[in-house]
Amino acid sequence: MSTWLITHDACLGHDTGSAHPERIERLEAILAALDTPAFAGLQRHSAESASRTALERAHSREYIDAVMAAVPASGRAQLNADTTLSAGSGEAALRAAGAATQAVDAIQAGDARRVFCAVRPPGHHAETGESMGFCLFSNAAIAALHAQAVHGVQRVAIADFDVHHGNGTEAVVAGCEGLFYLSTHQYPLFPGTGSRRDNRPGNILNIPMPEGTGSADYREQFHREAIAALIDFDPELLIISAGFDAAVEDPLAGMALTTDDFAWVTDELVAVANYCCGGHICSVLEGGYDLDALARGVAAHVAGLMK
Repeated sequence: MSTWLITHDACLGHDTGSAHPERIERLEAILAALDTPAFAGLQRHSAESASRTALERAHSREYIDAVMAAVPASGRAQLNADTTLSAGSGEAALRAAGAATQAVDAIQAGDARRVFCAVRPPGHHAETGESMGFCLFSNAAIAALHAQAVHGVQRVAIADFDVHHGNGTEAVVAGCEGLFYLSTHQYPLFPGTGSRRDNRPGNILNIPMPEGTGSADYREQFHREAIAALIDFDPELLIISAGFDAAVEDPLAGMALTTDDFAWVTDELVAVANYCCGGHICSVLEGGYDLDALARGVAAHVAGLMK
C-alpha cells in the first residue's frame, strides 16, 4: 500500500489576504516542498467535498448553514475576529473536510496505508457550533467520526502536535466512546484551553508545555507520556492534526522545535501506528505560519509517513 497526498486547488481559493497568518502562501510553500524527486513516490489525489452527513456528525446544522451563508459573493468577510472568508472559502472548507474523510476511505479500502491532507482552512479550533482560530470545520474530528460511522472502526486516536490546543477537536471528541484525543501544546496560549484539568482517562489527554520548550524537553515528555497513552488506547486508526507552529521561527507562538523534531515526532507516531493498527495514519494539516519552517516541517513529516 502506498502513501497518498490529497489536496485541491480550491484550498488556494480561500483568500484571507497576504497579511493574514493563515494565507494562501502557506499551501503554496507546502506544495512546492513536496514537488521534488524525494516525493515522487507519493500518489497524488484531488480532494472530494465533504458530505453534509459527515459535517453534521461534528457540527450542528445551524452552524454549518451559518458558515456557508457567511461566505461572500466577492471580496472578503469576517466570520469572527480572526477568521476571514472569501468567495472561495466555502468550497475550500468542504474540500478540506472531504480530504480527511476521503483519506479514511482510502485507508479502510486498502488503497493507501498513510495519507497526508495538504488542505486549508485548518480545523482543530472549530467547535460544534462556533468557529475560531482560522478554522471552519473540525477536519480531524470529522474524519474520526466518519471512520466509526461508515467503516465501523471501534477505536480512533487523534494526535495533535500543533502548538495551539485543539479546543474544537476536544469539544467534539469529549465523552465519545472509542475516541481518544491527545494534544501537546504551549500553555498558556490561544485559545486558553488545554489544561490538565480537562483530561479524561482513555478519552482526553492534554500535555501542556511552557513557552520556550525545546527539543530535549519536548521529546522526553512526548515519548514518556503521549506514546504510552496511545499504546494503552490501542487505536485501530491514528489521525494526526499536523501543525508546525511549534517551530522556533513561528511568529504566533513561543516554543522552540526544529525540523528534526517534526521528523522525530512523526517517526514516533508511525511506530505507534505500526504497532497498533497496521501503520494506518490519516494526517491533516493544521497550523504553521513561518513559510520556510512550515515547508521544511511538512517535508520532514511526509518523508516520515512514506517510510
